[in-house]
Amino acid sequence: MSEVKSPTWKEALLDPLIANNPVMVQILGICSSLAVTSSMKTAFVMGVSVTLVTAFSNLAVSAVRNYIPGSVRIIAQMTVIASLVIIVDQILKAFAYDLSKQLSVYVGLIITNCIVMGRTEGFALKYPPIPSFFDGFGNGLGYALVLCIIATIREIFGSGSWFGITLFETVNNGGWYVPCGLLVMPPCGFFLVGLLIWLVKVYRKDLQEQPEYDTHREDY
Repeated sequence: MSEVKSPTWKEALLDPLIANNPVMVQILGICSSLAVTSSMKTAFVMGVSVTLVTAFSNLAVSAVRNYIPGSVRIIAQMTVIASLVIIVDQILKAFAYDLSKQLSVYVGLIITNCIVMGRTEGFALKYPPIPSFFDGFGNGLGYALVLCIIATIREIFGSGSWFGITLFETVNNGGWYVPCGLLVMPPCGFFLVGLLIWLVKVYRKDLQEQPEYDTHREDY
């Protein structure tokens, strides 16, 4: 497989954080925002898990990319990703069993996360291992950043806490704060993701759709 000019490790790491964020710009991996962002603990653990799987799957696939036949490349990538997801799942069960139960099937669904497969297919198969590792790490961090932003909003205003630490004493516990129950419901995560995507579209002029030319006009 012929080599193409590789981006620097800094470009591969930093570009997916804001400029080419996998969720806000590429519109990938948004399903997780519905289920794991009701609290910061689950969102943070999910973000770290996806980051590690994406980084090391990119590294592994890039290291053997010249030896993978094109006809089985998808199967090879899925095998690498599934193996890493199993390792992450077992580590969570060993060291954070309660969180692993809360995340339940969502850790296993990392295998089908569009970000993980997209980076191995779109980047790791073309570039050397080191840039591929940083690209996977950066995309994972970009994904985790969005999850943590959404989880912060949902947990603080929906439960009056952050990372399980009480910030506002709720009326149910004798306090003054009346939590917004809507924010802890899964659809709210979808609306918050949509709001973030809209804000990025507003401030990133290069992402806005260009108006089509009027083919009936002759003065353009």
